[in-house]
Amino acid sequence: MIGRLTAIGLAIGVIAAAHATAAGTVNADGFFVLAQAMVPPTGMEPEKKPMTPAERMQARFPQPVRVGDLIGLPLLDDSSCTLGRVREVVRTADDKIELIVAYGGLLGWGARPVAVPIEVVGIQGRELASLDMPRSEYAVAPTWRNAGAQALPDDAMIKIALARR
Repeated sequence: MIGRLTAIGLAIGVIAAAHATAAGTVNADGFFVLAQAMVPPTGMEPEKKPMTPAERMQARFPQPVRVGDLIGLPLLDDSSCTLGRVREVVRTADDKIELIVAYGGLLGWGARPVAVPIEVVGIQGRELASLDMPRSEYAVAPTWRNAGAQALPDDAMIKIALARR
């Protein structure tokens, strides 16, 4: 019985090695070589110009959401660390939607409001993900001052992209 299993195992190994060699995944020393495909960054197809944040948002299947459901949600960075929580959703004078996020501080104390364009975030369950705005940009972003922006009511519907990690 053990002899048959060994023979079957060796046969499978020889077939797999022959197939891998034909596919070009074994180097000259007989070692398997794993290669990662070169995938361009988001919006950076070789023949096209880089996508704008609005174009990337549209590619992420934006879904309708009630503004009141966004208030209080945590905004996470790439490492799933909380950047801050959404305080308010506003429409600017040039008709752009921004999330006002309490950034920094310690457990919410000493946090300052930062305007985050809706195009650079995505929703994943009961959290928001910062997709196109790295943590370093939050640190240098100016403190938000209401300069003619209108706060959206809780029952207003807006669209937000889907995030997946």
